[in-house]
Amino acid sequence: MRLGVDFGTTRIVVASVDRGNYPVVTFDSPENGSSECGPTDGFPSLVAARGGQALFGFDAWRAQQDPDATVVRSIKRFLMDAGPETQVSLGGVSFRMLDLLCGLTAALRTALTAASSLSLKPGEPLEIMLGVPAIANGNQRFLTVEAFRQSGFDVIGLLNEPSAASIEYGHASRAKLSSARDTIVVYDLGGGTFDASLVEMDAQRHEVLASEGIPTLGGDDFDEILAELALEAAETGHAALEDLTQAEVFRLHEECRQKKEALHPNTRRLTIDLDAVREGWPSVQVPVAGFYDRCQSMIEETVHAVEDLMRGRESSVEGVYVTGGSSELPLVSRALRERYGRRVKRSAYPRSATAIGLAIQADTQAGYQLREKFTRNFGVWREAEGGRTMVFDPLFLKGTPLPAPGEPPLRVTRTYYPAHNIGHFRYLECSHTTGDGRPSGEVMLWDQIQFPFDESLRDVAELDASPVHRLEWAPPREIREEYSCDASGAVFVQISNVTAGYSRAFRLGRWATQRAPLIPGRKRSAARAARQS
Repeated sequence: MRLGVDFGTTRIVVASVDRGNYPVVTFDSPENGSSECGPTDGFPSLVAARGGQALFGFDAWRAQQDPDATVVRSIKRFLMDAGPETQVSLGGVSFRMLDLLCGLTAALRTALTAASSLSLKPGEPLEIMLGVPAIANGNQRFLTVEAFRQSGFDVIGLLNEPSAASIEYGHASRAKLSSARDTIVVYDLGGGTFDASLVEMDAQRHEVLASEGIPTLGGDDFDEILAELALEAAETGHAALEDLTQAEVFRLHEECRQKKEALHPNTRRLTIDLDAVREGWPSVQVPVAGFYDRCQSMIEETVHAVEDLMRGRESSVEGVYVTGGSSELPLVSRALRERYGRRVKRSAYPRSATAIGLAIQADTQAGYQLREKFTRNFGVWREAEGGRTMVFDPLFLKGTPLPAPGEPPLRVTRTYYPAHNIGHFRYLECSHTTGDGRPSGEVMLWDQIQFPFDESLRDVAELDASPVHRLEWAPPREIREEYSCDASGAVFVQISNVTAGYSRAFRLGRWATQRAPLIPGRKRSAARAARQS
């Protein structure tokens, strides 16, 4: 069976391919569909620990009332700065990030086969099209794909979430799309990230022209704001927030999330039951106007990102297609309509549009063709002027089209004669470059790898202890770097000493282990604090 899987920050939403239809999969909640156990049209993206043992999904949800358990929401948010060996501290016990992801995806697979609306034959394979944020770096993509593969899913492709939503839009509007190319902006505000993509489309072909995003802005931040306001209303303030256990922080944010998601345009006050957080605490009321005031600056950031995408194309953009669970906040619709008026088109399925689009893409009979592009510049630092300065060598420029599934990978080659015995390669991504080609905007460091230019070091596996020095080569050694990038955006390199006839191959990503385990914090994110300072 083929599925579209939207691995969201708050929930994992799955849509299936069923003879030209793409129904959203529902799950049996632990207590017969009680709303207290989370939405049945999604699998909770939750991880918990109790007694040194990890719990996932609905099991993690049930553990929130256990004082000995630590529950972590939004594990997806940690992927931006994590590698497979990164350790995550839960309840004082460290778990490997990739193991936690594999546990979550394995629990999802069990729920799909044993406790969902899917009708699966024994042993039937699950072929999935996976969604990732448009601004996801290569490491996030690798971790997501690897976790699903290790859990027994057959990953047939990877697609940016706004691109998938554009396919759902195109499918729903196919009769309205003309033979001419229409252009839309997909506005995707999820639980942990904001993505926007400029997409040109007709009835069958979709091309992503550009993407922008904010990796640290989403519904979680609105929940944190509401939690702060609730504690202020209870006159406990930030001191009480610092005093909460991880379990209490989880319950506080979940209480705020549920009340936030129940908001409608006529709501004037939100009642937050703090007794659900700690027994004996009062219920408080938070004025919606005050909540919106605190959220306004973040919504404006998303509008500015859309404006950047549309700059120079304003008259040709047919509409702004709004999707993502957090876009249901009435303040979002208000801000977008004030700016774009009738061009704002809201998805009928804001929480599942991405999963539906992924399922359509997975369906070979649907006939859609999509072209993705690099959303950042990817390159490597090089020495210049005899080692006196460093310059950025862009290997794959932002906006470069990725190969379609089944097409040959992109290839880039560099050939040169080195001056040192060891090459130290430092890779990075950046959202923009300056006029003289230097990285700017959002810059993310990637791998650091080493290669023995000197053939006397060809059998040395770890080169950290080997001193780097200049050599007088006689004859000079020819070095070749061969880079490739597949349809999922994964980048590989093979570095060869052509003269001596040996090489090493690497899959590039952000693999550096953390010196200290990641500890899910109870304070508001540093990114949000920086934006408000």
